Amino acid sequence: MVATAGLLLIIGALTRTGHGNLGPVLVPAWIGAAYFFTSSTSFANPAVTIGRSLTDTFAGIAPASVPMFIVFQIIGATIGALLTEFFYPRRGVIPEPLDLPGPIHHGPHNP
Repeated sequence: MVATAGLLLIIGALTRTGHGNLGPVLVPAWIGAAYFFTSSTSFANPAVTIGRSLTDTFAGIAPASVPMFIVFQIIGATIGALLTEFFYPRRGVIPEPLDLPGPIHHGPHNP
């Protein structure tokens, strides 16, 4: 729950503040840190949880544990979304969520 909530909060903060360019650094940093500070070794994504249930490693998970991990990831996602809304509320006009570059190809009406 902690890993998922924090991940969603980081992504929400980056998109709401227009600092999406920091995502490639901060998202892996969060997941790497969560690997050490959560008892689950950072199960923040249901797809990864399912994938890790199919492995036989120290970071794997018993297939019988997958449903409850996913339930708590959904709860964590809800908490992360609520924290994003609390700390970075939408106000008026919603700006472009990411700092994306302009279009590369121009159509026939845009020289």
